[in-house]
Amino acid sequence: MRYVSTRGAAPVLGFSDVLLAGLADDGGLYLPERWPELPPLDELRDLSYPEVAARVMWPFVDGDVDAEGRPVPGALDRESFESIVAEAYATFDTPDVCPVVPLGSTGGETGPDLHLLELFRGPTLAFKDVALQLVGRLFDHVLSARGERVCVLGATSGDTGSAAMHACADRDCVDIVILFPDGRTSEVQRRQMTTLGAANAHAVAVPGTFDDCQDLVKAAFADEAFRDEVHLSAVNSINWARVMAQVVYYVTAHLAVAPDGGPVSFVVPTGNFGNILAGWVAKRMGLPIERLVVASNRNDILTRFFSTGTMAITEVVPTTSPSMDIQVSSNLERLLFEVLDRDGAAVAELMARFRADGSVSVPAEVLAELRAEFDCGRLDDESAAAVIRSVQLHTGLLVDPHTAVGIGVAEALAGAGVLADPSVPVVCLATAHPAKFPDAVAAAVGVRPALPDALGDLFEREERVEHCPADLASVQALVRRAIAG
Repeated sequence: MRYVSTRGAAPVLGFSDVLLAGLADDGGLYLPERWPELPPLDELRDLSYPEVAARVMWPFVDGDVDAEGRPVPGALDRESFESIVAEAYATFDTPDVCPVVPLGSTGGETGPDLHLLELFRGPTLAFKDVALQLVGRLFDHVLSARGERVCVLGATSGDTGSAAMHACADRDCVDIVILFPDGRTSEVQRRQMTTLGAANAHAVAVPGTFDDCQDLVKAAFADEAFRDEVHLSAVNSINWARVMAQVVYYVTAHLAVAPDGGPVSFVVPTGNFGNILAGWVAKRMGLPIERLVVASNRNDILTRFFSTGTMAITEVVPTTSPSMDIQVSSNLERLLFEVLDRDGAAVAELMARFRADGSVSVPAEVLAELRAEFDCGRLDDESAAAVIRSVQLHTGLLVDPHTAVGIGVAEALAGAGVLADPSVPVVCLATAHPAKFPDAVAAAVGVRPALPDALGDLFEREERVEHCPADLASVQALVRRAIAG
């Protein structure tokens, strides 16, 4: 498998080089040259999650060779890859890794029963663990084989940071610096980053929004001299390996709710578009998916885009679902590359106009192609709180605000006839444990969800956080200090 940039001007790379590079040299994002086919679903039904994961992901990893056809340093063989996958998912609190829970109607509109795909059973209680526990180990394997060290630089709206830092903490070949918007994460999200205690992991508070942090990261990667100097790499969803790992739980969820192999619809609370992009990739690989639904909070650039074909940046409004408080959804570029017939120059021109004007539109025929596969909806904080109350009342379960956004959008679309076919199961992605957002949950239902025992002393742990102005030179100086220390 070889990888190409969405902007068409970067070198074609193999898997391990894409893993370490993150962002392409031309500012684009890497995608496989072709989409492999899933193994037959019947062959996967009786396998464990790690076994399914290894089979689904292997085609993306296989064939990591140089121009002469020789394996590159750090190239993974099948046995080593399977071992790393098994080790990554042994860190979860259930052998199912990403279990599916029947939810029923929750008192919402009539339509098919809903299912929750629990993606929060990893060490930091969020869906990011599913990919990052694997990615951290892949970094270690490749870098050790090459005798190299990298500095991972990333931005987080809350969950990616803690998951990435946990995955990279105390690893021999990695330093990690994570920028987060000061005062715009939940306290649990912040403390999971600032109390880790690993000398190679640095949590950095930056004034502004997630988009400001993400822009600083992209600017640092765009500075080629700096990137080479400090050996920058990325683990947020601009890194293809993240998306690759997330494809797996769409497959396992499908196996759980559709034993006959029929179609399934997925509703995904999303801000940066990486999570739902993985569902689209699974569909490209042959998974029978009926509809993919983008669920947004008030920061609804994705819902507006899939409704109108126009991406337009507006002010980021703080909400009770802060991981979706985003106005620049980086992974949408990968989808645009596909619907623009993999024309890298066209994508580069489109993204340049978006950056220059803060708004860009796609042609009507492109929007029609997108609408053939995607639906969308939005939910404000008050409505999300009502969903949290309804779910607890009807099922006894507590859900976090992001998951509530997904459930609320699913119910609204079912009521509108979009997800109303009772023969097509609907899976809502539960992206975070309710204890990551205890204030929002308590405000909705009067019950403050408890942290799991492993994090029971989180609020007593000493915090270590660095503060940095929102300018590139300051971030670069901080990174240099971090890797020197």
